Formats: sequence, structure tokens, C-alpha cells
Amino acid sequence: MSGGLAAPSRIRVMVVDDSALMRRVLMQALSSCPDIEVAGFAINGVEALQKVGVIKPDVITMDVEMPDMDGLTALDGIRKNHPMVKVIMCSSLTESGARVTVDALMRGAADYIAKPVSGMPPSESLQRLKEELGGKVRLHGTKRSAAGPVLRLPARYAPGNRISTPAPLVTAPVTPLRRVTALCIGSSTGGPNALAELFSSFQAPLAMPIFIVQHMPPMFTRMLAERLCRLNCGTHFVEAEHGMPVKAGEAYIAPGGHHMEVVLQGVSSQVIRLHEGPMEHSCRPSVDVLFRSISGVYGGSVIATVLTGMGADGANTSKLLGTQGAYVIAQDEASSVVWGMPGAVVRTGAANEVLPLNQIGPRILELLRPGGALANSKKQAAA
Repeated sequence: MSGGLAAPSRIRVMVVDDSALMRRVLMQALSSCPDIEVAGFAINGVEALQKVGVIKPDVITMDVEMPDMDGLTALDGIRKNHPMVKVIMCSSLTESGARVTVDALMRGAADYIAKPVSGMPPSESLQRLKEELGGKVRLHGTKRSAAGPVLRLPARYAPGNRISTPAPLVTAPVTPLRRVTALCIGSSTGGPNALAELFSSFQAPLAMPIFIVQHMPPMFTRMLAERLCRLNCGTHFVEAEHGMPVKAGEAYIAPGGHHMEVVLQGVSSQVIRLHEGPMEHSCRPSVDVLFRSISGVYGGSVIATVLTGMGADGANTSKLLGTQGAYVIAQDEASSVVWGMPGAVVRTGAANEVLPLNQIGPRILELLRPGGALANSKKQAAA
């Protein structure tokens, strides 16, 4: 046939699960998506490592608990030998399932889904998997196109060639950063691994509180706090509780299913407030809810950082904080699993800097050194 356009290639998926029933359910759900091809399956991690080079999938769905070789060990092998293949973990909503899934996310898994709960009607399970898993396969399996306009950041945005991501441009005004009294962070897809890398840059606790919203369900956020505590970075991480007093050197992670706010108690003390208010950006916890409260309590004396994640949560309130004098850092596209949230921050003009993940932690430490923030702001303003 001449003159026609080639049909777009389908996303190739390999399903890895030791349960024949679960493999059948996953494969049936994915096969019902016209843009997804189930290219093969494996019954454990050993077989997955043997087949991945032959099947050449774009995405692998990986069971967590399997005989002979579990999902974590298989993930490590795939990340080492086939780093371009994205792995989505399939987890049970149990404490052990949550713990292993969080470990997998911190070791480089792209995403996860919860397995259908027992008792759910088969038709409902299939529909949920088709929508949720199909959506995540598309998100991680679609190859980025090189086509499209090249949009560049102003030179003053990139002292020392800090910025590596072309982006749409409304620039943030550069104002001297006042004394930093808090660090606030928002992240979603790819966030656990990004948080681990960021905090690995710190060898001692920061002399201020840290507030983190990572989009995750209940139980997973507690496991994330426990896992981050094992980084030996000097920071103590806790899943936040309602009424918990805010202390310097502590990192508070919003619990899944609850918004987290910081509120004043008395003249100079702050406490954590949790609530189940309306979702924002289809999220609870929401970065915007946290950042809005940060704006009311700390004003512009904060560093706000938005890491990898889907959607636009945190963009509007990053701009709000920026207008108050806060320093806003967005993760760059190349190092993000999904450049949704940080990209939205850049598009609002809120970002003072757009940095690769491995530069964000050192940059925060640089800003916190005596005179570092003010000196850098003056240098940027003169650029």
C-alpha cells in the first residue's frame, strides 16, 4: 500500500506472575486494549530475566512475591541489564505487599498497581485493570517523540548550565531568598526513588522541618517513611499524625488518604493538621493543600521542590509561594519518570531553577549555607 501512514506500533508488555489465574486476568485486561500487545509471560523472576532479552518488552508487570526469584531481585536484574524497560509492580494491599512495593519503587520500579481484591466481580476486576493498568502501561510505555518545538529557558535560569530541559517559558522573578525556615516537597509517580536520591545528598539533619506530600495510598506512606529512615542521611522521617508538633530536623510525610496542613499553635509553634477534605487534582493528600498552608505559616521563607509526577498538583501554590519570595526548584524532564507536576510548575513561571535530580539535594545544601541563597540570587539577577 502506497501513500498511507504506518500504523503506530503497539506497546509490548510481558506479564510476570506465578499465579496462572492472575496471569490470565492481567493478560486478558491488557489484550483488550487496542494499543497494547501482550508479548509474553513468565512464571517467576528467573524466567523473566531469561525472556526479557528475547521478548523485548517496553513494559513489564511484575508480581512481588514469587518462588525461585521474587519481584525485587528480578527488578534489580532488569534495571541493571535492561534499563530502558519500565517495570510496574503488582502488589497486594497488605502490610507485607506495601513494604515490598515501596522497596521496589525506591529501587527504580516505574509504578505499581494493587491486585484486584478477592470477592470483586470478575467483570469489575477486568474493567478496573483495563483502565488503571492500561493507563499506566501507556504512560510508561509510550516512547517520547523527538518532534515538537524546542523551547529554551533564559540564560539567567541556568547558572553553570544547571538546566538541561527545554521548557515553555514564563520566567520567575529572582528575588533574594530570606532566611529559610522550612523545606516542602511534592512528588508522585517515580517519587519514592527520587526522594531517596535527594535525601541521600544530606549527611546531617537540616536545621528546619521538612514537609513531604507523596501521592500514595494509606499504609504505603508509613512504609515509605520507614524505608527513608534507613538512608542514614541524618533526617528522621515520620508519617504525620494529627496534632503532631513540628520540630526542626524532622521530615513529615502526609499519610495516604489525608490532606496535610501546617497550622500555627500559639505565637510561634506549629502543629500538623490532617483532614479528609475534598480531593484536589484527584489527590488526597494534595501538594497544593500542603503548600497553601505553608504559604500562610511560613510565607516566602521556604524552599519548595516539586519532583517527578503525573498531573499538575503543586503548580499553582508553587507560584503563590514564589510571589512571597520562596525559592522554587523543579526537577527536569530528563531525570523525571513523568514530567507532569514539575513541568506544570515551570509552565506557570514559578520555578527559579529546573535541575536534574542528582543536583537538587546539593543545590538545597548550597542555598542553606550562610550567604548562599542571597549570593546566588544576586548572581542570577545580574545574569
